[in-house]
Amino acid sequence: MSKTIDILNLKGEKVGDYEIADAALELEKGTQAVHDAVVGFLNECRAGTASTKTRGEVSGGGKKPRRQKGLGGSRAGSSRNSVWRHGGVAFGPKPRDYSQKINAKVKKLALKRSFSDLVESSNIIVVDDFVLETPKTKGAVAALKAVKADGKVLCLVPEYTDNALLATSNIPTVFLTKASRTNTYQIVWADKILFTKAALDEFIKRIS
Repeated sequence: MSKTIDILNLKGEKVGDYEIADAALELEKGTQAVHDAVVGFLNECRAGTASTKTRGEVSGGGKKPRRQKGLGGSRAGSSRNSVWRHGGVAFGPKPRDYSQKINAKVKKLALKRSFSDLVESSNIIVVDDFVLETPKTKGAVAALKAVKADGKVLCLVPEYTDNALLATSNIPTVFLTKASRTNTYQIVWADKILFTKAALDEFIKRIS
């Protein structure tokens, strides 16, 4: 089940081979783990600050608006009940924490499964290094084109460099981050993942 991937330089030339061991691949289970990890990540991104006022929080409404009987209308004890104009909101949102706990084993399995799917579909690219000579966007575009990294590309490096950060920041379909920090949502988002050899070594240690 192990997989061998070409190692390229930024000109698109093969300079070696990288073998991904069986321990880093998982295609039989983990789909639910991927779902849970993605939903958990998106929930953590929610601010949870939406808030509405209940009838008890809306100013006014202390006086009974009309007498209880005799006028042919419905009974009302306050002009701020939820069915009246300017009234409070019934069952409206209140500030809350949307985050949910995802076990470490589930996170690890989700990373492994989402990575394995891209390996199986040959959407993993390995380069010897991602060192750009200038911080210009056209340099990053040329390098990505040379290694055939098209579509939405997740670039994983061991450490940031100023040139790489600046050169990729203006490309909307490219996201650069450290291999030690990437998550399942980012991997699922990507059409292809561009690893440096050192970054792939670090990532495989995380999931093995």
